[in-house]
Amino acid sequence: MTQKLELKGLADGGITKVPRIFHQPPEKLHKFPVSNDSQFSIPVIDLEGVNNDPITRKEVVDKVGNASRKWGFFQVINHGIPVSVMEEMKDGVRRFHEQDVEVKKQYYTRDFTKPVVYNSNFDLYTSLAVNWRDTFFSRMAPDPPKMEDLPPVCRDIMVNYSKQVMNLGNLLLELLSQALGLKPDHLKDMDCGRGLLMLCHYYPGCPQPELALGTMINIGDLLQLISNDAFVSVEHRVLANSDGPRVSVACFFSTSLKSDPVLYGPIKELLSEGNPPKYRETTVRDYVIYSNGRGLDVDGTSPLLHFRL
Repeated sequence: MTQKLELKGLADGGITKVPRIFHQPPEKLHKFPVSNDSQFSIPVIDLEGVNNDPITRKEVVDKVGNASRKWGFFQVINHGIPVSVMEEMKDGVRRFHEQDVEVKKQYYTRDFTKPVVYNSNFDLYTSLAVNWRDTFFSRMAPDPPKMEDLPPVCRDIMVNYSKQVMNLGNLLLELLSQALGLKPDHLKDMDCGRGLLMLCHYYPGCPQPELALGTMINIGDLLQLISNDAFVSVEHRVLANSDGPRVSVACFFSTSLKSDPVLYGPIKELLSEGNPPKYRETTVRDYVIYSNGRGLDVDGTSPLLHFRL
């Protein structure tokens, strides 16, 4: 199999065993066992009324802060993005990936400056194992691609969904700023919400899901860096599934594909004699280049260690 052949094509071929290139190291699979504990749940935060009621706003800010300090992630409901829009976005991703390979191959590239990038593994040459998923992604802000450069089967919903996500993201940046004890616009004024990357994953059914992992990139490390460890970033992974394809859309507020000279370090307003800076400054691009250059599953350690003082 060449890397210009999609993973979906491999799965559709009726394989019964996962090729060795997809086998995750045993120590990685066993390091984070999957919990079947029904009592285990992540924080769910209701955003209903967050812009209208000061009391509700404070309660939500407290919940966002607690989740960001303890868990590093949380789920939101009543976030303002219509279910119909989310469903159409997922359908659009499915339509793209289930097209004829001859149609999709025009988007295949490892040149991340292209308007649309389609491949199986961005870190093919640095990871210990290949991930079980195909992906296409596009930079939707601050310089969105031309409509004609986006795939026809999903271009309209990509534009619509990205606008909705930008609105939600700006609200979340306000809540995160307040949770840090800062003014609501602090993170937005730092341009934390200026760039948007949309990654559209497709996980085919896997004959041996216990051997393969699927991931979405978690770049929450930068929020941990600028908050000087007030907020924590946790490793994110997705198990491969045995029943049919699964799609997901991950949107990241990042300018990593642009040569932006802005330096990010611990926010000065959060520092004190008892809380000195723990990280050196870096550009978003330099951070992501270092992080991606290691591969997603290099050794289980955070790339943040490279930037600690």
